[in-house]
Amino acid sequence: MDLIITLVIGGIVGWLGSIVMKTNAQMGLIANIIVGIVGAWLGGWIAAKLGIVAPTGLGSWLVSVAGAAILIFILKVLGIFK
Repeated sequence: MDLIITLVIGGIVGWLGSIVMKTNAQMGLIANIIVGIVGAWLGGWIAAKLGIVAPTGLGSWLVSVAGAAILIFILKVLGIFK
């Protein structure tokens, strides 16, 4: 059950990150899930390094979406997304 929840939340976070970065039309379901999961981890890692504590709820969603947007930015720089 945890795997299904992770995939659903990862897909939502990746989708929101792709909307922020205007790559929504270029990404499919699998890309949204991967970007969402990796982006949430990246956002949490960066927030921890900056000393930002995101409690559960809206703060953790914002950190996750920001991480997904940063990951998409990195992928755009590498030429994966145009």
